[in-house]
Amino acid sequence: MHVPRPSQETQDLFRTLIPEASGVQVKPMFANLAAFVNGNMFAGLFGDSIGVRLPDEAVREQLLAIDGAGPYGPAERPMGGYVSLPEAWRDDPDRLREWIGVALEQVGRMPPKQKKPRKAAG
Repeated sequence: MHVPRPSQETQDLFRTLIPEASGVQVKPMFANLAAFVNGNMFAGLFGDSIGVRLPDEAVREQLLAIDGAGPYGPAERPMGGYVSLPEAWRDDPDRLREWIGVALEQVGRMPPKQKKPRKAAG
């Protein structure tokens, strides 16, 4: 499976869209960037595509009904619960921030992700 890399412009845009809030971190993930709250991913890049995690199915369907929104992640295996934001919104950062905020709010209600213990070498 080919994992596309985001342009520097997309990475810079993504960093400006993620709010500075308690528990929020932006970290590299699979040659892309992802935003996490309390260890749970709520937004990310897949190449130049910006995606959000929307656990609420009704809200996810509302976003998917907007022209240009679609599956997020590899075409052969899109990530469940995530939606790719319309490419046309790159010229409207407030609209991107709005949906990233919705994702942060929804994912922020989830319990903090517990780190898995490391397996002993041997």
